[in-house]
Amino acid sequence: MFLGELVVVLLLVGAAVTAMVLQARSSANAEARRVTSSVAESFARAPGLVEALESPDPSAVLQPQAEAVRQATGVDSVVVFSTSFVQLTSPYPDYIGRPYSPPANVATKVLPELRAGRSVTFDIDDRGYRSTATAVPVFGPDGKERGVVAVNITVGKVNSVVGAHLPVLIGGTAAAVTLAAVATAFTARRLLRQTRGLGPTELARMYDHHNAVLHAVREGVLIVSADGWLLLANDEARRLLDLPEDAEQRPVTELGLDPATTALLTGGTDLTEVTDVIHQAGDRLLAVNRRPTAPYGGLPGSVVTLRDSTELHELSNRVAAAGQRSRLMHEAGMRIGRTLDMTRTCEELAEVAVNGFADTVAVDLLEEVTQGEDPERAGRRLHRTAVRGAEPARLARVGTELTARDRTDQARALATGRAVSSEAGAVVLAPLVVRGLVLGLVEFRRSAPGPGFDPEDLVLAEELAARAAVSIDNARRFTREHGLAVALQHSLLPRTLPHRTGLDVAFRYLPAHAGVGGDWFDVIGLPGLRTALVVGDVVGHGINAAVAMGRLRTTIRNFSALDLPPEEVLGRLDELVAQLDEEGAGLEIAGSTCVYAVYDPVSGSCVLARAGHLRPALIEPDGTVGYPEVAVSPPLGVGGHPFETTELKLAPGSQLVLFTDGLVETRDSDIDVGLARLRRTLAEQAGRDPERICEAVTRAMLVGHPADDVALLVARTGLLAADRSAEWEVPMDPAAVAPVRAACARQVARWGLDGLGFATELILSELITNAIRYGAAPVRVRLLYDTSLVCEVSDGSSTAPHLRWAATTDEGGRGIFLVAQLAHRWGTRYTAEGKVIWCEQTPAEGGPSEGTADGIGGVAGVVGAP
Repeated sequence: MFLGELVVVLLLVGAAVTAMVLQARSSANAEARRVTSSVAESFARAPGLVEALESPDPSAVLQPQAEAVRQATGVDSVVVFSTSFVQLTSPYPDYIGRPYSPPANVATKVLPELRAGRSVTFDIDDRGYRSTATAVPVFGPDGKERGVVAVNITVGKVNSVVGAHLPVLIGGTAAAVTLAAVATAFTARRLLRQTRGLGPTELARMYDHHNAVLHAVREGVLIVSADGWLLLANDEARRLLDLPEDAEQRPVTELGLDPATTALLTGGTDLTEVTDVIHQAGDRLLAVNRRPTAPYGGLPGSVVTLRDSTELHELSNRVAAAGQRSRLMHEAGMRIGRTLDMTRTCEELAEVAVNGFADTVAVDLLEEVTQGEDPERAGRRLHRTAVRGAEPARLARVGTELTARDRTDQARALATGRAVSSEAGAVVLAPLVVRGLVLGLVEFRRSAPGPGFDPEDLVLAEELAARAAVSIDNARRFTREHGLAVALQHSLLPRTLPHRTGLDVAFRYLPAHAGVGGDWFDVIGLPGLRTALVVGDVVGHGINAAVAMGRLRTTIRNFSALDLPPEEVLGRLDELVAQLDEEGAGLEIAGSTCVYAVYDPVSGSCVLARAGHLRPALIEPDGTVGYPEVAVSPPLGVGGHPFETTELKLAPGSQLVLFTDGLVETRDSDIDVGLARLRRTLAEQAGRDPERICEAVTRAMLVGHPADDVALLVARTGLLAADRSAEWEVPMDPAAVAPVRAACARQVARWGLDGLGFATELILSELITNAIRYGAAPVRVRLLYDTSLVCEVSDGSSTAPHLRWAATTDEGGRGIFLVAQLAHRWGTRYTAEGKVIWCEQTPAEGGPSEGTADGIGGVAGVVGAP
């Protein structure tokens, strides 16, 4: 029985021993991975490692440190590699400087992780060499890899940990066998419980080991009882907390510590665990961990570890500050200068700066800079342009004029071009400097009780102001060039339009916000009380487009003075544009568009021709709005295509609307959408006068600043009163001249133009006689009277008289000269049936205001500012 029990006991003890050995080996392997990882991570993040790697001789600096760490921690090796995996340290001096040749599993699994910036713990089994290792990459402040730290411990040393515990296991086995055999269980159990299976030698060795570790680690360790007594404190804890020599076995409250530290060590009423709490003790920042001891077999109380993280915290603060500055400059680069508007650029600068750098920011520009001019070297007059932040009420409001007085911080910053600290570091004044010119001043302000600006903040303020100054200078130069272009364009556009019979005209011109363009319009008086309405659009923006627009407008006026039909006017304009492009005049105007309409108030007809331009809109007297079909031809400069015309019969009270594409086309919507919206707007305004229609259309169609130029021309039509025109057909007989001349004289007298009667008879006598003598039937005479008296003689031939100086011996040749002297203007207009010789005479007192059937005749308009 005894032997059976003994066998059972032996089997149980053997199984237990085997399990404990396996468990010990597993725990030892895990401990080995933890130790190598801790040593590698600590060494890789040790202060001065990056500087040592960047030094001329890294091995001379790092080899002693690596050996000291290896001997202190018990690992087999601490090796530092360069980025090319050259060994900088090694427990074997001969290996220093050699390239490392990794085993296959290290090359395929470990090196890719290191290159990706991740730490790796791994096992090595290469030709009988078995070990556990951890490799940690080392990075510099710029985030670039500087090297690798690898810590290695062999499996033999790991197994030696298990072997160190085998005496315990064997002793336990012997004790159990002795207990079963000798039946001294009570004594043996008591002895084992008191000694934990260890003899005096093992106990002494364990005590010496624990004591050495406790006092050698660079981490403070304290054991505090449940009632607040300090039971144990190692040397590092005494140093970190400045504890007295007799601190152990005394209440923590009597050690002279500050109340916060005392509460943290004892736990107060809160006995929960504490993990990596940053606590300030004197001038040190400590990372504190607290764990209860009771769950691990000890007496009730807690163990507290302290780690000095002052340098690490300061380094972290510097890294965080550098990261914040980098983010601020990146945000400044992304947000400042997105527009070419100086005011908006200053606002963007203020908005970026109040986001983490200053509490309140004010931006002031020199007075001449706000006007787009170059700044003066000694400029002192400032204009408050933008204010942002928490306390804008403390600063002068936007729009305020300021002066930098002598011997002030503002004047010093403007004079030196460098940032100046003011008001005990609470304010930084940074000048806006670009190309050596000072554009203005930025005031960064921080409010109490926050920290003031340090020297590094002054450098950052200068960099921020310099980056913004470039954008502000670009906006300033754009403002100047834009103003010049706008002034040029306005000088090339009509300021006022002539009063025309049968038309009430209103117009609007709005230049693009980003830059002037080449849109233009014109109202040109033609013979026979007719009027030409022109709207065009030159390709491009800027001064070149404005110059091209001026040339096209002047050219079309010259062609109109020849009284050419609309299709021929556009045809000649097309040839001129093509010729200018071929000559390389520096004006890319091919592709420009134009619509040319001629309205006759006598017949109510409107003849239109367009070159690639949008169709005009027509408001009927009954309020119906449409886009009549008008023959379209290619844009100007394309060439090779004839221009066609379309004739519209306009009822009195109709309104013809000519416009450019900037009115109906935007980046966000298609042109068809804009045309539909314009149709609705015109329908709502039907019945109103052209001026109100222009106002309503620009308000409804243009939201904000237009991206393209807009030219709008609205003309309400009317007819010349029936009693203001008279017409006669003249037989091809010289004897018919006198009766027609007399009839015309009577008509002129009925209109109350007795002062023009004699001149009119002379003019008609000459023109009718020439038509009968040199022309072809039919011959007609027409008189029109509104603001001037128009005399027209038409015939079926295409030969035209020319003004010439007759010699004293010539019997003829003086008739046209006589006409030119008596008439205000005269000329020839060719028609499909022949020609018309016309002349105009101006009454001494001017024409009547009621010359049209419905009193129409006037002009109104606005040329908008950018």
